[in-house]
Order: sequence, then C-alpha cells, then structure tokens
Amino acid sequence: MILKKFHSLFSGDIGIDLGTANTLVYLSEHGIIINEPSVVALNKKTGRVVAVGTDAKEMIGRTPGHVEAIRPLVDGVVSNFEVTEEMLMYLIKKAQQISKKFGRPRVVVGVPSGITNVETRAVVDATTNAGAREIFIVEEPMAAAIGIGLPVHEPIGSMIIDMGGGTTDIAVISLGGIINSKNLTIAGDRLNSDIASYIRDEFKILIGERTAEDIKIAVGSIAEGDEPLEAPVRGRDLVTGLPREVIITEADIREAIGPSIAILIDAVKEVLETTPPEILADVMRRGIVLVGGGTMIKGLDKLISDMLKVPVHIASEPLSAVARGTGIILEDIEKHREILVDYDDDNAPR
Repeated sequence: MILKKFHSLFSGDIGIDLGTANTLVYLSEHGIIINEPSVVALNKKTGRVVAVGTDAKEMIGRTPGHVEAIRPLVDGVVSNFEVTEEMLMYLIKKAQQISKKFGRPRVVVGVPSGITNVETRAVVDATTNAGAREIFIVEEPMAAAIGIGLPVHEPIGSMIIDMGGGTTDIAVISLGGIINSKNLTIAGDRLNSDIASYIRDEFKILIGERTAEDIKIAVGSIAEGDEPLEAPVRGRDLVTGLPREVIITEADIREAIGPSIAILIDAVKEVLETTPPEILADVMRRGIVLVGGGTMIKGLDKLISDMLKVPVHIASEPLSAVARGTGIILEDIEKHREILVDYDDDNAPR
C-alpha cells in the first residue's frame, strides 16, 4: 500500500476521456488540464507528427498534399492504432510536464458502452505503448454518472444520456452496474453530416466538416425560439464551381437533423421500455440527465421530456462529466473497482 502511494505520487495518475471529437485529460491534484480535439496531423513523407489537438484541427481541409489531418477515433473506438498511440503519447507527456512527475502513470480511460473486446484491447495496447504503467477501463456513461454525482453505488435507478461526437450512450445505472444500455452513432458528427448533406441538396452548396459544425453551434435548435436564428454559410456552388454565400436559419437545421434526432428519441424509448419497473419508477421520479456535446443543441432536453413524459435535466458542466468521473475513480480505485471493465491481460483490473 505504501509503495503504491509512493508510485502514485511519483507518476501523477491520469484520467482520459478518449472522445471521437475531443479528448479531455484529468491530472491528479490538478483537475482537467487538457481539452483538445482528437486530431493528429501527419507528414506522409516522413511519417512524423506535425501537430496534435487544436493545432491539428485548424489544418483540417487546409493541408498541402503531403500533410494529412487524421481523426484516429471513429464512432468512439480506435480506427488508426498508430495515430491514436501518438496522440496518447502527446497527451501523457503534456500532463507530465504540468505535474512535474515523469514516472509511468496509472491511467483510467473512458470508452463507449458496449464496445467489443478487440476494441477495448486496442485502447489498452495504445495506452500501454504511450507510457502507462497500469490501465483501467470504464464505460463513459458510468464515468459521466460518477462525474456529475449520481448515486451509482446505491440501489437507486439513474438514467444518463451521453451525447458525444461519435456516439451517444444511453444507460440506466443502479448498484454499481449498467442495468440497461444502448450505444448509437447518432451524435455530433452524424448531425454535422446531416447539415452538410441538407445544404448540398437544398442550396447546391458544398461545405466542409468544420463549417457544418460551426453552423450547428451557431443556429442549431430543436425548438422554435422567440427570435429566429440565422447565420451566413460560405461554400462552393456545385453548379458554377465558384464560391457562394447563403443564409441558413434554425428551421433549416431542424429539418436537417430532425430524422437523426427522431432515431435518438426512439432509442431512449426502447431503453425505457426494457428497464425493470422498480428502476423505471426511480427514473420517472429523478429524471434523465444529459451530458456531452449534444447538450449544445438548444431545446433537446425539452423535446425528449415532451416525447417521453419524463423529466430531463442538463448536467452542470456537461462536456467534462466523463473526465471528472475518471478523476474521482483515480482517487479511490478500490471503491470503484466493480464498475471497471475487465479485459484479458495479466495487468488488468479485477
């Protein structure tokens, strides 16, 4: 026990919310120290990393031929092992520079619920190769629930919807376990794609991924507001091939993302329908909690509440819920060991 405490003090334990769109890093005794896009820019000629995080995201759609901006995680799981490893090495090194502790740290990593053993193994291997001494895996909805203070270890049903960039996790939690869950690829990236497709089809203008995301943040709304929102959008005219600007309204965004939001609500309904009655009664009394970047869409909480007749609340600081949860787990691994994901490895948490 004394040796473990000494090693923890020496190495600086780290919690990582490994997201498709953004990765957050929690450092023991410091809190959340990094919140950067999950993007890596590579020089294809040399194979070397040019930039990671915010600097790399600025390069998306603007790189010369020999530089490629890569998002190494797709739908919440590792799609490019080597680039994920490079990104994790960068994040761990940056955390160590802040902590001034350079031993091999213990790392808690948040992953989407329901990922396969192979996908979990990829996260573990990439984190090990990036310099971690010991790795603990936790499902993101569980980490988020801990991060926002839900009573996950008590015999009380709690429901959480974690809408990130690549996936949306819907989970019902009680007594330290996930009772019922569903993982969807209806999330921030899908909505960006919906917006880009809508603008292409309706206005015959081609826009990029970043532009679609900017529009979603600026005028994205599920519910009609008192004052209509609108924003200019610039892209390439598919007819003339020349630049063109149009004005996009919140009504356009509602029409663009409407089908995907309907699928999301149907999935929440499906989870509720298959939840045990006693726990469902707790959820109806306590409500559903929203976390993640999806909470940026105005009116989503009200729409879900109206459709399902269940109270819906947006968590305080929803974007950092998973990262804060990994930090709480780091403070007492033994207390939270039962919620960690087992994987086949000699050093795996048991």
